[in-house]
Amino acid sequence: MMNNTIKNHSKKEIHMPVTVIGLGYMGQALAGAFLKGGHPTTIWNRSANKADDLVKNGAVRAEKLADAVSATSVVVVSVSTYEVMYELLDPIGDNLSGRVIINLTSGTPEDARKAAKWAAKNGAKYLEGAIMAVPQMIGSPEALIIFGGPQDLFKAHEPILKILGGNITYLSEDPGVPMLYDVAMLSMLYGATHSWLHANALMRTANISASEFQPYASAWFNNVITPILTDLDQARALDEADYATEGYNLKINQSSIGNILKASRELDIVFDWLTPIKAIYDQLVEEGYGDDNPLRIFERMKHQRNER
Repeated sequence: MMNNTIKNHSKKEIHMPVTVIGLGYMGQALAGAFLKGGHPTTIWNRSANKADDLVKNGAVRAEKLADAVSATSVVVVSVSTYEVMYELLDPIGDNLSGRVIINLTSGTPEDARKAAKWAAKNGAKYLEGAIMAVPQMIGSPEALIIFGGPQDLFKAHEPILKILGGNITYLSEDPGVPMLYDVAMLSMLYGATHSWLHANALMRTANISASEFQPYASAWFNNVITPILTDLDQARALDEADYATEGYNLKINQSSIGNILKASRELDIVFDWLTPIKAIYDQLVEEGYGDDNPLRIFERMKHQRNER
């Protein structure tokens, strides 16, 4: 088991060296956090100039990728896609043997599972991580990074991972689970963002600026939407398939969504993202579920998944 520090004969602690591959905004933030934490950090990027500021702060720039990988036993990968990771590392697969790859590249659950098998074929150990934070948050107590893979491997490297954020969390032996959380939470983010943009497009037809509308949008979000989506009873209802409700039912919401579509059509605002949602409400009401909680849509989502 590796420790966060290595002690030499003089009892002086030497922080574990680490290599960071990929120096986009996130990669630079990761490398910067390791440097700030006192870890000797080797860096590599296809565009070498992106390493300049990190080098000034003490990082070692490797001229060749193979040299960067060989420099340390821990290799943190933060590139744009898994395909790019393979493109970069497949040609130097022999250099990966005996290393620990900590992959912080965004993708899908299946991407992560395939990558774990790929790493094993190359003789490397593998941890998958999903960063649920923006680059500016890396190293802060609030930064959440979730991990999957061998638990003993995570435990061995937990101290160095905590350099990256205060909310370092292990989820599962399955390396695909962090990516599942990632895409699930991103789905919430993009759904909320798209609806906010649509709302402002509607408001702009009356020359009401986003700044004017924002206090109302914030109050609606904080006092209505957030309490609904963070209510544990709502989650329990999904888990137990309990869709009984008093008043707030599918028929009422079917009518409300119909009004949104009608107003958007009248005001010449794009509403195509809501059309399939309205279709699900229509179908469920037609099937006799109109008095149920709108949470019943969850059953239709699972049904569509099972049909594919």
